[in-house]
Amino acid sequence: MQLDLLRQMTPQERVEKMCGFSQQLRNMAFAAIRRRHPDLAEEELRSRFIELTYGKSLADEVRRSQGATR
Repeated sequence: MQLDLLRQMTPQERVEKMCGFSQQLRNMAFAAIRRRHPDLAEEELRSRFIELTYGKSLADEVRRSQGATR
């Protein structure tokens, strides 16, 4: 049934739907990190998300670049 609904959508509607799903998943991931680490500052929360999603090396790179801009 879901595939039929997707097939009936225009390409733009499909992209919008997928972007909405992606945003929901990001929100859920951030909420889970917040529950586990309620004391984290927002910046470190984002770093943890990057680390879990894209890996430690990228998260470390982002942390270094953020430290350089302060």
